[in-house]
Amino acid sequence: MGVKVYERILELFEAEGIKTLFGIPDPNFVHMFVAAEKRGWNVVTPHHELAAGFMAEGYARMTGTPALCIATLGPGIANTAGAMMCAKVENSPVIYIGGQRARVTEQRVRRGRIQFVKQEALFENSVKYSASIEYADQTDEIIRHALRVCQSGTPGPVYIEYPSHVILQDLDVPPALPPEDYRLVKPGADGEMVAKAVELIKAADNPVLLVGHAVQCSRGGPQVKELAELMGCPVLQTSGGTAFIEGIEERTFPYLFAEVADEIVAKSDLVVAIGTEIGEPSHYGKGYLWAEGKVDRKWIYVELDPQAIGVNRPIDVPLVGDLRTVVPQLSAGLKDSPRAEAPDLQRWIKEDQERLAKLAEQDFSTESGRVHTGQWVVEATKAFPKDGIHVRDGGCTVIFTWTYLQCKPHDVIWNQNFGHLGTGLPYAIGASVAEGRNRPVLFTTSDSAFLFHIGELETVARLELPMVIVVGVDNSWGLEVGVYKRTFGHGNTTEPGVHWNKNVRFDKIAEGLGCEGMYVEKGEDLSAAVTAAFASGKPTVIHVPIDPVINHGGNENKDTPNYDRFRTWYAEGQQ
Repeated sequence: MGVKVYERILELFEAEGIKTLFGIPDPNFVHMFVAAEKRGWNVVTPHHELAAGFMAEGYARMTGTPALCIATLGPGIANTAGAMMCAKVENSPVIYIGGQRARVTEQRVRRGRIQFVKQEALFENSVKYSASIEYADQTDEIIRHALRVCQSGTPGPVYIEYPSHVILQDLDVPPALPPEDYRLVKPGADGEMVAKAVELIKAADNPVLLVGHAVQCSRGGPQVKELAELMGCPVLQTSGGTAFIEGIEERTFPYLFAEVADEIVAKSDLVVAIGTEIGEPSHYGKGYLWAEGKVDRKWIYVELDPQAIGVNRPIDVPLVGDLRTVVPQLSAGLKDSPRAEAPDLQRWIKEDQERLAKLAEQDFSTESGRVHTGQWVVEATKAFPKDGIHVRDGGCTVIFTWTYLQCKPHDVIWNQNFGHLGTGLPYAIGASVAEGRNRPVLFTTSDSAFLFHIGELETVARLELPMVIVVGVDNSWGLEVGVYKRTFGHGNTTEPGVHWNKNVRFDKIAEGLGCEGMYVEKGEDLSAAVTAAFASGKPTVIHVPIDPVINHGGNENKDTPNYDRFRTWYAEGQQ
């Protein structure tokens, strides 16, 4: 059948279940945007291409499928570069498509060419695969390989460009193939290895699941829930995998940031690691907490990328495959002989509930009268709506959130590995679009992070997203203030570059961009404000002045909750 290149590209993505694109249209892509809208796609246009890349990543994390980000030639695709790098480090399968000048322009020896730079070479180290559609009949093979690569091994971004003279060419091609005809879909683990893993689980005294963020991103929660119940064991979350799995919330504990988790690690004699790189924040599974207790514990590792096996620590039983396939293989081996519940599990659940309650009841008064960051977290997350999505961004405010969080959200999106500030608002938009703009989104952020892409509030308003944004405002780069104090001592430097105008009002900015705005000065009023904002059905920004000294850890920089433990993430002992 006859079809234009731009329409064939859409057909190939539709075969993978992808019908949303993020980007800003221009002459290279207007035909594709019109065709996508006619075909029933979600066409989401932000105000900056970097935000488009983050929106696509947020979408991918919520759907378990690759996401599509489109940017025009030159400055447009250049603006997405930071999002490409972030997606690479965060293991997110985002497909970037960039336009380019016609090759006759690119290959000429000229100066002063408009909106031009040789793009592919600039991005190839930031993606898993980089290619250019030089001829129309390469479209199928290049798009399919991009889809194959971004989902194989460790997931990650890919980049495809096509020169402007290619996009309007005609193709005579058959209907798009289903994914299973050109790539391996949901590979399972070796049967002998699965049987060995099952025997280890049956023989263990105190097994534990260590669950990373890939479980959420692959939408593998139901499979992991079944395995956890068959094993009768507690679940430890990595710091990047803080989404709770529905049905096993109470038996799930944060590694490093809850006392009972320390005991669970020390007593464990078998770890089943799922959807995690076992990276620095988990101390490579061998340092810090893992160096206590049963240090000869066995490890089973469910991992899609065979090259990851044994890199960070020795693995006793590697199970190479898609966790959505491999975890049910383990469950099948345990169904006839499920384990009894761990004898300490109910005590651990009770003690952790008491820990959270005690945190919420502490004295949150401050000398300044501004809101304590811990209270900011407690009151905002107490009001977290059922079936909500929690998006986080910031430095100090996120560190406080690890400790003071009062809810157990099933979907959490934040940027752990790359530590990229400013991702939060675009992530929240992409996540909301992925869920059909139906589920409520609570986005907790700091002023420093929120200012990166604050213009996207207009996108939130235009799409009428059910989003409440709670901004902790200390009028500074909070973590960096702490760095100055830690480096030079309190009062020994003017702390250049980390303080700004104290008259910024995010509630007023929100109103100017089409959202609702609220200003909450008292911590005890915040929970009711969040509840009222969600009840209104209107996207709302709540400005909360927080105490700057509390936020950066006190004048001696010693009081940020669990800060000493956070610093152990840098496992080699260096920044």
